[in-house]
Amino acid sequence: MSSSPDRPGSITRRTFVQSSALLAVPLIIPSRLRGGPNAPSNRIRVGHIGCGRIGQTHDMPGVAGSGLADVLAVCDLDSRRAASGKQRIAQLYANAPGPRPEVTVFTDYKQLLARPDIDAVVVSLPDHQHAEVVLRALYAGKDVYVQKPFTMTHAEGVLLRDTVKKTGRVLQVGSQQRSWGPNEQFRKAVELVRSGRVGHLKNVEIGLPTDPTKPDDPEQPVPPNLNYDMWLGPTAVKYYTEQRVHPQGLDRNGNPDVNSRPGWLRNDAYCLGMITGWGAHHFDTAHWGMDLEHTGPLKIDGKGEFPPQERIWNVHGAYEIQLVYPGDIHMRVSDKLPNGIKFIGDEGWIFVSRDASQTASDPQGRATSLKSLDASDAKLLDPNGVSVHLTPSTSHHKNWLENVASRGTPLAPADIAHRSNTACIVSWISMKLNRPLNWDPKAERFVNDDEANAMLTRPERPGYGALRLAGSRGTKVTKATNG
Repeated sequence: MSSSPDRPGSITRRTFVQSSALLAVPLIIPSRLRGGPNAPSNRIRVGHIGCGRIGQTHDMPGVAGSGLADVLAVCDLDSRRAASGKQRIAQLYANAPGPRPEVTVFTDYKQLLARPDIDAVVVSLPDHQHAEVVLRALYAGKDVYVQKPFTMTHAEGVLLRDTVKKTGRVLQVGSQQRSWGPNEQFRKAVELVRSGRVGHLKNVEIGLPTDPTKPDDPEQPVPPNLNYDMWLGPTAVKYYTEQRVHPQGLDRNGNPDVNSRPGWLRNDAYCLGMITGWGAHHFDTAHWGMDLEHTGPLKIDGKGEFPPQERIWNVHGAYEIQLVYPGDIHMRVSDKLPNGIKFIGDEGWIFVSRDASQTASDPQGRATSLKSLDASDAKLLDPNGVSVHLTPSTSHHKNWLENVASRGTPLAPADIAHRSNTACIVSWISMKLNRPLNWDPKAERFVNDDEANAMLTRPERPGYGALRLAGSRGTKVTKATNG
């Protein structure tokens, strides 16, 4: 399905970019974004790619509720979810002032990206689909909000980070702990730690949950509403079963079930497990507090329990990881710790977590008496005398949209998100290899370890993959291919 722009013949930022060199930094901002932010002509035009759980419950409300954007299109390769995405957008704009945007439904994201009237896209997809979709969006001249983790592989992360820089696009990764809640406890914790409240920072502890496994379900017919080949994307062809993808059932209102956790979160062809699922959030906060957002660990020693590789739900179970960062900061990451981040110095500790111990992705919620912002001594949390002041924001999506308009840098840009995601990925590689590794954060390679370096990329199925796409456009990339 395709759609024509709502203002044919108008010259926008997108048509300018598409008619000039795609990899040149744009020199102009469209005039309609220079006026008052609430004028209809100045609102940012957004397309949502992915209408599942995170899209409908988090990303769509964040964008539609920002007061800065009109959602003009939704896309999902499951046509039932795409249709329900349109309904969700209508619901979100029902009580909003001003005219309601007309929403077009797509089942092929490339058709959505071809619309010149769409300024920016939100990518709410399984991890293995992030890189190619985001890369095509960047090539199409769109600004991007992409869910965490940034990419599935390290090689994809390097490619996207470098392409964002070359194209001048504004990209925000959904590391929303930088904007979390009315209390903004993560920002406050980071300000306190970086102001020296715990003294010399010596240790960081990160607690993350795990995902259970279960026996495989048998093969099922591919639902007629699902483009399963496109869903598999760059991964190897495997038989279809709902356990591998996302629920096909209906909720109590007769709409597609987008609230249950999808099965792809438990298969390491599509997701590395909680080490990136929650780890992308907590490593990002840890790097923020350590003031090491543009580097990474030097040493990693990971141990993890893995189900049989041939099982569908085969992501890691229990794990214990030790990392050493510049400045001799030692980090421990374990499912045995309370879900959150603890910064430990020679004068005390500060702990920070989300507002509740249980979430949809951590239903067991390891019991803890710690508050969402806690310390070894309450005096460490006194805001008076804090010397480090970071940008406040209680809306991650609004922060992105504000920077789309201003061409500024959002709270979780590509270069920072790539580094926190890299720490997760190299931890997973150490867990899989079951041995210590040395990492060079400047060269972004393991030191004298060909086996580990080979795991920084993955084979891509013919017809799919960000590295294949970049290579076809003349970009030199390090890649593995399976055909």
